Amino acid sequence: MEAHGGTTPGPAEAAEAAHAAAMLVVDAGRSADPQVGARLVGLVQEVGLDTLAELWSHRPARSLPGALWRLYLVREWVQRSPDSASREYATGMHVAPVEHVIAGVPDPPEPGEVREMIDGVLGGAFHRDLDVALDRCAAFCSVAATGRAADERSDVGSAAALATTADDLAACAVLWRAGQLL
Repeated sequence: MEAHGGTTPGPAEAAEAAHAAAMLVVDAGRSADPQVGARLVGLVQEVGLDTLAELWSHRPARSLPGALWRLYLVREWVQRSPDSASREYATGMHVAPVEHVIAGVPDPPEPGEVREMIDGVLGGAFHRDLDVALDRCAAFCSVAATGRAADERSDVGSAAALATTADDLAACAVLWRAGQLL
């Protein structure tokens, strides 16, 4: 927006900026400097969730900016609500044992451990393989969605939305491995 004199860019320019920023974040995360990775994990604290939403939330779910948006959004949920995230996960992990193993959350999942796991997943997106991070976050979301659906305090719609996020992240992992996550 600053490059356009404060005016809102057109749809093509916004899409191009979103994709360029997403690739820049992923490429920057490949740095050998651990401080760079830590800074990228905490990107929301630095630039704000609203800034990332403006940049990436309108991109397709099965795109690089859409995948990063979902990774950061899941991290924000876990950071803000670790008790409910760990409770929903604990409820769902016995119903979805394969996903539980892929997610790599300790049993029983404590709020602090769930926070550490999601930071590790996001850090892995930058330091290791993005596809593995996407698969782990997808598995986490799938287990939590199962638990949320079983929780009488939650609504079915939010459980379905979290399950859709899981599906999208898993599809993004496949696309990344095929070199087609744009």
